[in-house]
Amino acid sequence: MSNKWRAKVIGQILLVSVLIAVFLGLTLLLKNKHFLLFSFMLLLCSILPAYWRFEREPLKTQTLMFLAILIALAVAGRVPFASLPSVQAASFVIILGGISLGPELGFVTGSTTALVSNMFLGQGPWTPWQMFAWGLMGLTAGLIGRTQLSHRLMPMIIFGGVWGFVYGWIMDLWFALAYVNPLTMKSFILAFTASAGFDLVHCLSNVVLIALLYRSWEKLIDRLNRKYNFLPTKTH
Repeated sequence: MSNKWRAKVIGQILLVSVLIAVFLGLTLLLKNKHFLLFSFMLLLCSILPAYWRFEREPLKTQTLMFLAILIALAVAGRVPFASLPSVQAASFVIILGGISLGPELGFVTGSTTALVSNMFLGQGPWTPWQMFAWGLMGLTAGLIGRTQLSHRLMPMIIFGGVWGFVYGWIMDLWFALAYVNPLTMKSFILAFTASAGFDLVHCLSNVVLIALLYRSWEKLIDRLNRKYNFLPTKTH
């Protein structure tokens, strides 16, 4: 990975993170009114890395189609399991998307999945935070995809398991800031502890899906890419 490429990625992450933090802060200050407006603003922020990617290397039509298919699969992997709290098949698809498409489009995959799936499950003040959490999941998976760790099953299982908790902690942070009053260290810890069981289920569902399906999906995508050349070129 060149220093120039690394500097660009870090710059993108910092800028998008700052913009997202501003929008998330505004949703809290406005008492969760206009959350749908801020969700679309957040989606625009998440698309910025894709424009950077397009400027550096034009995205092929096949790549955009594959991105749309991944988002559709992630939505399909979330909506049917809505009755099973924290069983998130969507997370597996988002991680796979980041590994395949890179950090920029991985972020787009995660954030768009949250917004589109909530059109079926219900929008709310939680939507921007889910977009942020799943976007970061896809982005970090894209960074892992630049290394040899993405070809080793155990590191990917650990990565998916850790993100089962990190996703929950981001959502716990939103809940604590928005609804816990008064917000003390004790109440803050209790808010996080109360969701530990759900975070564990998310962790285990990621671990099981990656352990069972990651290798076969990796081979399938590699075989299809050799035939149709739809994956963007990875810059090291």
